[in-house]
Amino acid sequence: MTPRIGLSTASVYPESSAHAFAYAAQLGYEAVEVMVGIDALSQQTSAVRQLSQHHEMPVSAIHAPCLLFTQRVWGTEPWGKLQRSAEMAADVGAEVVVVHPPFRWQKDYARDFVNGIAALENSTGIKFAVENMYPWRASSRRGMEMYLPGWDPSEEPYANTTIDLSHAAIAASDPIDMAKRLGDRLRHIHLTDGSGSAKDEHLVPGRGSMGAAPFLRYLAKVGFDGEIVVEINTRRCSSREERETDLRESLDFAREHFVVPAS
Repeated sequence: MTPRIGLSTASVYPESSAHAFAYAAQLGYEAVEVMVGIDALSQQTSAVRQLSQHHEMPVSAIHAPCLLFTQRVWGTEPWGKLQRSAEMAADVGAEVVVVHPPFRWQKDYARDFVNGIAALENSTGIKFAVENMYPWRASSRRGMEMYLPGWDPSEEPYANTTIDLSHAAIAASDPIDMAKRLGDRLRHIHLTDGSGSAKDEHLVPGRGSMGAAPFLRYLAKVGFDGEIVVEINTRRCSSREERETDLRESLDFAREHFVVPAS
């Protein structure tokens, strides 16, 4: 099966999740990933379900509220937040929850994170796709490890994982090499780009240096059948028209470069 090209609600911030569903339907995306915590609507299962039904736009994934600025969304207990993310996913028909590894200071959470994720998958039937992160650095100097058990999901036995090209750029990590290490454990893609700076840029794919085009061609070649989700930063767009242009360009890029070879 050819993967769906979805749109993350984070891609339209500071506009709301409702706007993300509308953009996705208007531009021809095939699904939406809901980032919980960007706005109040994203925290309400009933609202997400209604948006999905109204726009006839399926939800491909729920992104758990595990970012720094969403640490208090749905409470502060990490496992409870993941359980609630799985419940929302099941209620809206998504098969995947995207989750970041714990921060270094979340030692109790991190201690049994790998086994805990596996247990959640077994109990909920939802895939928890652990995302690649990056060392934190203020410049080009060596970074500090801020995630436990680590930022690279290929080094742990997770059953399901996510590759984000912007995060790979910060880590100076080759996404094709990571995809090879992950094999069929790679279930989810955040399609974006980065220049290799210390900032999490989330550029429109093709505007950075991460080789987003050959990465998509590699995935098509090896038969990747997970979800491809555009997750870009459009906060600097000066108008809705400019934001729409970036979203359309990202979708066109995905369709142009993810082409399944003829058998």
